[in-house]
Amino acid sequence: MAIKWSLTIDCAQPARLAEFWALALGYVPAPPPAGFGSWGEWFTHYDVPEQEWDQGAYLSDPDEVGPSLSFLQVPESKVVKNRLHLDVQVGGGRNTPWEVRWPRVIEAVERLTAAGATVIREEELQGKPDHVVMADPEGNEFCVL
Repeated sequence: MAIKWSLTIDCAQPARLAEFWALALGYVPAPPPAGFGSWGEWFTHYDVPEQEWDQGAYLSDPDEVGPSLSFLQVPESKVVKNRLHLDVQVGGGRNTPWEVRWPRVIEAVERLTAAGATVIREEELQGKPDHVVMADPEGNEFCVL
């Protein structure tokens, strides 16, 4: 049996980065834990000081298939290349014909660039563009394929 898992991303601005990744992945703000009407109620119940409430942001897959994402504020900035990155698979996979897949990739790259991402480079496979390596607004690398 597979184990349920989530991904936590350290960052400087949790709400901003969560907004970007919600757009990139089609995720939504995570609902508060069961038994609480809001995150504020949960924070209050667990005596989290109000000045700390914006130090995290949480996303979930609206279809409850993918992992949840947490964005936690940390004091240090990113200084080296990620050892782990996300592949945003908007094209339908390499079994999808290139003529169908590549326009989907380009559309997503344009949408994510408008939302604050940066193109690092375009990679080729067998002489054709295959995927685009990008960085999110805080410099975390990911691929669009």
